[in-house]
Amino acid sequence: MSTEKDRVVIFDTTLRDGEQSPGATMTHAEKLEIAGLLDEMGVDIIEAGFPIASEGDFNAVSEIARQSKNAVICGLARASIGDIDRCWEAVKHAKQPRIHTFIGTSPLHRAIPNLTQDEMAERIHETVSHARNLCDNIQWSPMDATRTEFDYLVRTIEIAIKAGATTINVPDTVGYTAPRESAELIRRLIAEVPGAGDVVFATHCHNDLGMATANSLAAVEAGARQIECTINGLGERAGNTALEEVVMALRVRGDIMPFTTGIETTKLMHISRRVASVSGFAVQHNKAIVGKNAFAHESGIHQDGMLKNAETFEIMRPEDVGLTETNLVMGKHSGRAALRSKLSDLGYELGDNQLKDVFVRFKELADRKKEVFDDDLLALMREASSDPAAEYLKLVSLRVVCGTEGPQTADMTLSIGGEEASVTAEGDGPVDSAFNAVKALYPHGARLQLYQVSAVTEGTDAQATVSVRMEEDGYIATGEAADTDTVVASAKAYVTALNRLRVRREKMGPNADRREVSYKDVS
Repeated sequence: MSTEKDRVVIFDTTLRDGEQSPGATMTHAEKLEIAGLLDEMGVDIIEAGFPIASEGDFNAVSEIARQSKNAVICGLARASIGDIDRCWEAVKHAKQPRIHTFIGTSPLHRAIPNLTQDEMAERIHETVSHARNLCDNIQWSPMDATRTEFDYLVRTIEIAIKAGATTINVPDTVGYTAPRESAELIRRLIAEVPGAGDVVFATHCHNDLGMATANSLAAVEAGARQIECTINGLGERAGNTALEEVVMALRVRGDIMPFTTGIETTKLMHISRRVASVSGFAVQHNKAIVGKNAFAHESGIHQDGMLKNAETFEIMRPEDVGLTETNLVMGKHSGRAALRSKLSDLGYELGDNQLKDVFVRFKELADRKKEVFDDDLLALMREASSDPAAEYLKLVSLRVVCGTEGPQTADMTLSIGGEEASVTAEGDGPVDSAFNAVKALYPHGARLQLYQVSAVTEGTDAQATVSVRMEEDGYIATGEAADTDTVVASAKAYVTALNRLRVRREKMGPNADRREVSYKDVS
């Protein structure tokens, strides 16, 4: 991995910090898929998870480590010998493993484990030294660094370096700092910490004040050479630095920021869509780089300028981030070869058996829609990529009666563990009646936290994508489905979320969805 003066290392934490967003928890198969896409795209370091958080997280990190081809695979560990040992057990299978250990150094965070400055300094030396005895690639983070007394921050970083840390990450844990402060902090640390020239300084910014990207870029200009980020800016609260934003900013504005990354930017759009799908967090339409409107021009002045010269209103080309034009190219008369070619353009390489299954679904969709667009195919692929292990419940048939004259009813047949059951249920509208039918057939105590509908494409025959988020006994799961019938899509999404809750309860173990840091067992 290059650490030349102009090379910025991209550290992706979508699978760890990104997954801490409530409801964003991914299945084991989805984590492996996203890790593979990150590796293919050229991400230097993948923080695959928090191994001690749960058995499910440990297994996912271990498998990602085994399957990684190019990227360094990193696991997170608190300042605890047990955490670090568990982390090493998970990442040691990687060609290039890394242990990332941390402790909160600000006065607020020191008060949680009730450690004095000296006691915490001793803990840092002990745990970083232990990690270095296991692995020669150690990252250390003083959590809440931007609110830590500067002199103490210098002291702790010096201790970590002497104990064997090779990367020092400086987190803005609560998104408190501003670009000028971010740059000044990195600049001072590099100048004043003994041994700073022997390590890589990294920046990890949160977006609480909307400045994560700006803070990260300012840190790079000041000397940081690793940016910690996530796809789509996914992360707890307002999210993390968005990988696509910093990468494209460095590429487009190389005139004032002469730095490079190893990211193959043409893969950005595809992985953005996949992360949005598996996490259940839709990308806002006006999101920079990967939003639906990022390259859309509706103003007459803008459209006229675009027709004459695209550079008048575009500072980068859509194809630079892997965006293809949404033109009508497929229909009910299109064959398998055409479908395979189009899906390849969209980033999906299918084997013969998978293509056969997708082609059947495509034909069913084409019979219902006259025009099949790229986004329709992407929605189709999201559904085709669902985890077969999470199909204990499966919608067989649904018919609803709705309108201004009540009652609104749903006649539903579900397959439950391979056996079909039917019911008629009433509700306040067709969606509510469909959900009540599911609950009558499969009693549960899950609470619906989010219900969101969006049109995949334009027109009255457009597919609707429905996302739901559900919680039961502390477990959170999301479901997503698309269909030209909004009620059918809603029922499918609801059933998918219930399947995931069931799998999580049975296989993921306790605390699978609650990865907030606890200090209770660190002292």
